[in-house]
Amino acid sequence: MAVFPPKEALWWKLPISRSELIWIIVAFSWGLFMFFFMIYWHGAGKQNLSNEAYRISAENFSAKTKAMVDKYTVRQYETKQGTTIPVVHPPAGSDVYLIARLWQWWPMLELEKDKSYRVHISSMDWMHGFSLQPVNINIEIHPDYEIVLTMTPDTSGEFTIVCNEYCGIGHHTMLGKIFVAENK
Repeated sequence: MAVFPPKEALWWKLPISRSELIWIIVAFSWGLFMFFFMIYWHGAGKQNLSNEAYRISAENFSAKTKAMVDKYTVRQYETKQGTTIPVVHPPAGSDVYLIARLWQWWPMLELEKDKSYRVHISSMDWMHGFSLQPVNINIEIHPDYEIVLTMTPDTSGEFTIVCNEYCGIGHHTMLGKIFVAENK
């Protein structure tokens, strides 16, 4: 047994042992399977929606959200902390805006079942995580970026938006709501 291999031996010209060849084939096959399965599961799994991302200033996004709130507010929702947040009911097929900021989602959304919406989400301060429960949709929300999701709720009820990226001392209180109503 030599400490150093002979200088005239080139490792890539040496024969591959049978067990090593089997492991290479297994690893390569598993990698190909996982690659194609991820593509399949993206469409068939329906867990994370395809999204778009655009740079936007906090002021512009806030103005768009405020305009939507002024136009489509249907009621106020009182949180456990005693603050009131507007609930908006935009028409089906419209653009819906949602702000993440310390430590709330603003406004609350009321959508119609089996109708599509383009939901625009942005952060006004830190990075937040948009986790829609119990559906398990997870998206990272970054400041100065607008994330656009096309949503078509297929179940009526009340869904909770949880921030799943630690954003400070009030992180545990950062909950929002999406109400899905039967078609009117």
